[in-house]
Amino acid sequence: MAYLTARDISLGYEGEKIVTGLCFEVDPGDYLCIVGENGSGKSTLMKTMLGLIPPLGGTIERGDGLQKNEIGYLPQQSLIQRDFPASVTEIVLSGCRGEGGFRPFHSRSDKEAARANMERMGISHLAKRCYRELSGGQQQRVLLARALCATKKILLLDEPVAGLDPKVTAEMYSLIEELNRDDGITIIMISHDIAAAIKYADRILHVGRSVFFGTKDEYLGSENYLRLTKAGES
Repeated sequence: MAYLTARDISLGYEGEKIVTGLCFEVDPGDYLCIVGENGSGKSTLMKTMLGLIPPLGGTIERGDGLQKNEIGYLPQQSLIQRDFPASVTEIVLSGCRGEGGFRPFHSRSDKEAARANMERMGISHLAKRCYRELSGGQQQRVLLARALCATKKILLLDEPVAGLDPKVTAEMYSLIEELNRDDGITIIMISHDIAAAIKYADRILHVGRSVFFGTKDEYLGSENYLRLTKAGES
């Protein structure tokens, strides 16, 4: 059974629709990349999948036992967020969300999850460092460890390599691929990097003037792919 099923979704701002007719499924173990032109509604769709905003039409249903608080999320960072004055451990721990909601203190299991995920992301040595003192790549590893504290099932990543240099970008893509391949975590990633989307994803969702959902091989033969690549060359 699919983790997420979108049925005839419409998205937009202040009641004005920017995309309609979105239908897709995300199954356990999928690696889905969401691509499309700027302003086509990709980030809005991700916030809708998270339940942060409602769709203007249609429904998104959770299945296979997936709960709303079992979805890990790595959003795009603002300049203010990059300058947040907290330790790495505090940031990662903030991703631990128990069934009881807000808790002023973290449990032993929370602390163990944070430790394990910092180790998984290769940032254990940064545990006591201030977040705002880290490089962009280190900050993204911290946020990925934080998102992993919320889930062992599915991660939603909004442009996780934005602003990173090529070496760090390749390292982040490799980490995300390992989480999908070795840990079985379902990945939904927004990307402007069409080459990376084709390389890593097994399914592509293209949103914009027209909508495509299917395998990456099917996408390579679609008008959506040709239109997007031509736009990138111009």
